[in-house]
Amino acid sequence: MVDIINKYETIFVINASLEEEKITALVEKFKSLISDAGEIESVDEWGKRRLAYPIDDQTEGYYVLVQFSAKPDFPQELERIYRITDGILRDIVIKKEEKRKISK
Repeated sequence: MVDIINKYETIFVINASLEEEKITALVEKFKSLISDAGEIESVDEWGKRRLAYPIDDQTEGYYVLVQFSAKPDFPQELERIYRITDGILRDIVIKKEEKRKISK
């Protein structure tokens, strides 16, 4: 049996009003969760940024972008955990498409 592995990227926004230690702990929690289920390709912490619109009366969020490879059932579980974690304002998981070369 062949295991299917897809490439994904996720961006999650943490409540910027949390203490720095709690923000770091949330970033580490999700990095370890993703690395347990797949392989992290890169982690890019964008830091505090202004939100496009207020979310739960917050105007700033701490943005983190993670690119990773995992089995197809993992993103649904990751989104479930984002939703039940206090301090996460928004999240998205996107499957990256394979780039194909076209011969002429």
